[in-house]
Amino acid sequence: MRDKILAALGQGNRLIEPFVGSAAVSLNANFKKYRLADSNPDLIMLYRQLLREKERFIVYAETLFTEQNNSEESYYRFRDEFNACKEKRRRAALFIYLNRHCYNGLCRYNSKGIFNTPFGRYRKPRMPRNEMAHFIVAMANAVFENADYQDTMEKAGKGDVVYCDPPYVPLSATSYFTDYHVGGFNWDDQVLLAEKAEQLARRGVRVVISNHDTKEIRKLYKDSNAGISTFEVQRSISCNADNRKKVKEILAVFS
Repeated sequence: MRDKILAALGQGNRLIEPFVGSAAVSLNANFKKYRLADSNPDLIMLYRQLLREKERFIVYAETLFTEQNNSEESYYRFRDEFNACKEKRRRAALFIYLNRHCYNGLCRYNSKGIFNTPFGRYRKPRMPRNEMAHFIVAMANAVFENADYQDTMEKAGKGDVVYCDPPYVPLSATSYFTDYHVGGFNWDDQVLLAEKAEQLARRGVRVVISNHDTKEIRKLYKDSNAGISTFEVQRSISCNADNRKKVKEILAVFS
């Protein structure tokens, strides 16, 4: 999937991601500049802290990854600490710990902004040291911002490439989860995103959007004059490993 996205991006002066998430696409792309944004302030704070302190922050975060801390009691104690924590360095380190120890790596908050994913019960969660070290080098010149996707897209200009990986439309009525971050992303947002992509394309900005391949999404992108390609990916659509199967995804290219 990643190779298909990278090929669809083409070339440009700067890559902009309004839904940066794990930054997997940017970390494997080859652009001179990057503007990477997300609605989750904890994620952006982590990236900024990592780039600010580099190896010192990795060493600090690594102290949380002990056999003693891989327990239900420790997890909920650290989760409570995270939800009450205001100090940036500590909160960023706890965010990594929670991500690696929580159920299915799910980043979930309730309507009050409280991180509420339960304990994951993994045998030995791995500290992502190598990935963090690579991030420091690859994203040294990137600009990170905690911002709404529309505000980030508005900053794109001719020669820029925008890749959008928004929260996907559900495949079924039971696929909804509590918000990735407070605020949600509903069908109206999917429509606004397509409209914004069409506007940027008229300004000379190439926009690539990924999503589930559903009838509604296919019609939305077709009506927005996007080029469409589809493919299958192996994905877990259930907490039950037996229900992991291939699902269809779509890439819409506005240019």
